Amino acid sequence: MELRHGPWAGASPDAGLETLRRDLGRALASVCPASLADRREDLLQVAMMKVVELRGRTQGQAELTPAYLYRVAYTTLIDELRRMGARKEVALEEVEQGPAQPVAPGDPERAAGAAQIARAVRDCLQGLVQDRRLAVTLHLQGHTVPEAAELLGWEAKRTENLIYRGLSALRACLSMKGIQP
Repeated sequence: MELRHGPWAGASPDAGLETLRRDLGRALASVCPASLADRREDLLQVAMMKVVELRGRTQGQAELTPAYLYRVAYTTLIDELRRMGARKEVALEEVEQGPAQPVAPGDPERAAGAAQIARAVRDCLQGLVQDRRLAVTLHLQGHTVPEAAELLGWEAKRTENLIYRGLSALRACLSMKGIQP
């Protein structure tokens, strides 16, 4: 690996890695928010692995400039933020079947009421046109309009309209069943 902009020339490989680790740590510290300070060491390890992988791909001829180290630190941080924000994917069929356990196992009356509401919501969702049902289901799972649009491969405006109209139809259906928000 050709290491420029540092005291790596003529030093042992371990000394070069320590200097690289220090420089990469500084780059990571410059982009890492305080809320992730407890994960900084793990992020540094991931960033180091990216650099080592680059070494293998380029047979040690990569130029490790400060700008490159910053970019590695930045992409490592973005990957971690995406991983943290990733939601557990749930198939629509699982959502339509409802929760496996009662909401309030210690209170039978409350659990029965929750099960009745869940059945009503599932029935009303089934009555929606498929596109509205998909958009509303993602919304109810906590996805934002842009996230739902991306997941469904639709434009944000279309997704927003489907959610708005779908929620309106869902409220009307639930009202007819005697369930008020």
